[in-house]
Amino acid sequence: MLIGFLFEANPTLLLLVAAIWGATVVADSAQFSTCVTELGNPQYIGTALTIQTCIGFLLTSISIELIPRFVKLVGWRFAFVILAPGPLLGVIAMLRLRSLPEAVRIAQGRR
Repeated sequence: MLIGFLFEANPTLLLLVAAIWGATVVADSAQFSTCVTELGNPQYIGTALTIQTCIGFLLTSISIELIPRFVKLVGWRFAFVILAPGPLLGVIAMLRLRSLPEAVRIAQGRR
């Protein structure tokens, strides 16, 4: 979300934020995949990972399609706000998972 507010800012700062964002934006994907493999029914792990990957690509495609439309409506500074629900829902989902008894099967039982 921060990157939109850096539109027309110092290019060095924009590049730094873009590099950090680019390096960290995919970090949760590995965590979600690990949760699927450690918590899923072994018979359906491949299918579950395929569905998860497809949903991820679908959401990415939708985001790529919607951002230019929002740029036209609200400008670059606020266009990325539409992406905020994704990470928020991810955090909520992981916190909910952490509260479940099954959570001891991931992260070597650490909560």
